[in-house]
Amino acid sequence: MSTTGLQTRQASDQIRRVIFITAAAAMGGFLFGYDSAVINGAVAAIRDRYSIGSGALAQVVAVALIGSAIGAATAGRLADRIGRIHVMRIAAGLFLVSAFGSALPFTLWDLAMWRIIGGIGIGMASVIGPAYIAEVAPPAYRGRLGSFQQAAIIFGIALSQLVNYAILQIAGGEQRGTIAGLEAWQWMLGVMAVPALLYGLVSFTIPESPRYLISVDRTAEAKKVLADVEGENIDLDARVAEIHQAMRSEHKSTFKDLLGGRFGFLPVVWIGIGLAVFQQLVGINVAFYYSATLWQSVGIDPSSSFLFSFTTSIINIIGTVIAMALVDRIGRKPLALIGSIGMTVSLALDAWAFSAKTGSGATASLPHAQGMVALISAHSFVLFFGLSWGVVVWVMLGEMFPNRIRAAALGLAASVLWIANWVVTATFPSLSDWNLSGAYVIYAIFAGLSILFVLRFVPETQGKTLEEMG
Repeated sequence: MSTTGLQTRQASDQIRRVIFITAAAAMGGFLFGYDSAVINGAVAAIRDRYSIGSGALAQVVAVALIGSAIGAATAGRLADRIGRIHVMRIAAGLFLVSAFGSALPFTLWDLAMWRIIGGIGIGMASVIGPAYIAEVAPPAYRGRLGSFQQAAIIFGIALSQLVNYAILQIAGGEQRGTIAGLEAWQWMLGVMAVPALLYGLVSFTIPESPRYLISVDRTAEAKKVLADVEGENIDLDARVAEIHQAMRSEHKSTFKDLLGGRFGFLPVVWIGIGLAVFQQLVGINVAFYYSATLWQSVGIDPSSSFLFSFTTSIINIIGTVIAMALVDRIGRKPLALIGSIGMTVSLALDAWAFSAKTGSGATASLPHAQGMVALISAHSFVLFFGLSWGVVVWVMLGEMFPNRIRAAALGLAASVLWIANWVVTATFPSLSDWNLSGAYVIYAIFAGLSILFVLRFVPETQGKTLEEMG
C-alpha cells in the first residue's frame, strides 16, 4: 500500500473511532431526551389515576427538572474529581433506578421522588456529554461532533413517543389499559431501563478525556487517546504541552471564579446563561412534555394526538440533521438567528390559531383553517428550533467558556437551563387553562427577544480550539 493510501486509511480509521466515541458519549443525551419526553404519554393517565388538578399535575411533570438542575450543578465538579466516564456511569445508574421506581410507584409523591432521581441523571448527562465531546473532538470537527449530543436528545425524544404510541395501541388505545398486570403508562416509564442499561455498558468501551488524564498526571494514557482522536501524525508531546500549559494557570473552578463582571458574573457567563434561558423560554418543551394533551385540548382524539407527538419528534430530527450539516459551515451565530426568526413567526401563528378555540374538554375544537395553521406552525416551530437553538446552544456551551472556568460555568448554565425548563413546564397547564393563545404569545415574545440577544451579545466560536477560548 502506498504512503498516501496508508495515511488515508489511518485518517479514516481515526474519524470512525472519534465518531464511535462521540456517539457512545451521546448515549447520555439519548437518555436525557427519552426520560424528559416519555412523561408526555403518561400525563393524562397520572391525572386520572391520582385525581389531581393542573397545578399538582404540573409539579409531578416538572419535578424531574429540579433534579436536573441539581445534577447539572454537581456534574462538572464531580467530573473534575473522578473523571468524565465515572460520571456517565453514575448517571446511567440513576436512570436505571428511576425507570424501575417510576414504573412501580405506590403513591403520587413516591412517583415524584423517582422522577427527581431520574432528573439528577438527566442533569448530569446534560453537562458531561457536551463537555466530554468538546474535549475529545478535533477542532475541525467539533461543531458537528458536538451536535451529536442534540441529535441523541431528539432521537431519544422521538423514540419515546414511538414507544408510547406502540404501548398505547397494545393497551387498546387506553393510557390506563393493562398489559401484563401494569397500566400502559407504567410500561411507558419503565421501558427507559433498557437504554439506561445500554448507556452504562457502553461507557466501558470509550476512553477517558485526555484533559482529565493530563490533570491527574496520566500523560501516557492521554497521549494514546490524543493519537486515537487527532491522528498519530500530530506532535503528541507538543499537544500535551499545549493542553498542560492551558491548564497550568487553572484551578478547580468554583462559583466564585464566575464572578467579577459589571453585573456580578463575568460577561461570558451571562451570555451562557442567556443562551440557556432563551432556549427554554420559547416553550420548546411544551411540544415534548404536553403535546398529546395539548392536541386533545383542541379537539384531536387521543390516538391522533400521540401520532402528532411522534411526527413532531421526526421534524425535530430533520431540523437537527440540517443543523449538523451547517453548524461548521455557516457558523453558530447565523444559525441561531435563522432559528430565532423562524420560531418567532411560527409561535405567533400558533397564538393566532389557538385564539379561535371553542369549548373545553371533550367539546373543544378549532375551525378547520386555524387547525391546519396550528398543526403546520407547531411543526415549523420545532423544525426551526431543531436546526438552530437545539444544536447551537449545546455546542456553544461546550466550547465558549475559558478553560479556567469551563466546568463551573457549564454547570451553572446547564442548571439555569433546567430551572427555566421547570418554569415553562410547571406553568403551562395553568397558562393553558387560563388562555392557550396567551401562552403562545408569551413564547413568541421570548423568541423575538432572542433575535436581539444573539445580534448584540453572542460571539462566534467556530473554528477555535478550546485553549484559544481563554
